[in-house]
Amino acid sequence: MAIDIYWGSGSPFAWRVLLILEYKRIPYRSHLLQFSKQEHKSPQMLRLNPRGRVPVLKDGDFVCYESFAIMTYLDRKFPDPPIFGTAPEEAGTIQRVICEYQAYAEDQITKIINAIFFQGLEGRMEEIAKAVQIVAQEARTIESRLSTSHWLVGNTLSAADIVVFPGIQLLLRALERREAQDLRGRFVPLDANFPSIAAWLRRVENLPGYDRTYPPHWRG
Repeated sequence: MAIDIYWGSGSPFAWRVLLILEYKRIPYRSHLLQFSKQEHKSPQMLRLNPRGRVPVLKDGDFVCYESFAIMTYLDRKFPDPPIFGTAPEEAGTIQRVICEYQAYAEDQITKIINAIFFQGLEGRMEEIAKAVQIVAQEARTIESRLSTSHWLVGNTLSAADIVVFPGIQLLLRALERREAQDLRGRFVPLDANFPSIAAWLRRVENLPGYDRTYPPHWRG
């Protein structure tokens, strides 16, 4: 029986789940919800996730939401290839890298993205510039890791790569906006400022099935 995945285009949390499904070659039924129509808050979806957010996984009678919980479930049910490591040391390092990203970078990235896409930068440039500075510092930490390895932890793709990748892609897309031109200099051109991150992004993009995970509304 195929797994049902409910997701929205451009959600970095939903993107994580799609990347895992494709990487592990797990059969699934895709249900793309339209944020503009509030489909993620429909009565049907609220029965699956009372918080009205995506992604949501339904596997038979089992329902799971929150991206990290879904990632854990999929890795336990479909352990090959593993994304949380095989040795205790590797698993601990993967979890640590994820925790560092969530603790020090993710909220700041979200702040920048929301300001550029939804709230506007007027009157907030000092606050957002500070967030950009923090994210750039964390990017240097990621750059350092990737300068000696193709992946964030170990020799293969892991949950750490899957958690971090969508956030960075969404940030770069936000910085392409005309109103963000005064902020982008710390990051782009990426090949000059963070060459190891740029190469890592291309490695993820070259994974089989990646194209099916790409946010549809970004095309063109």
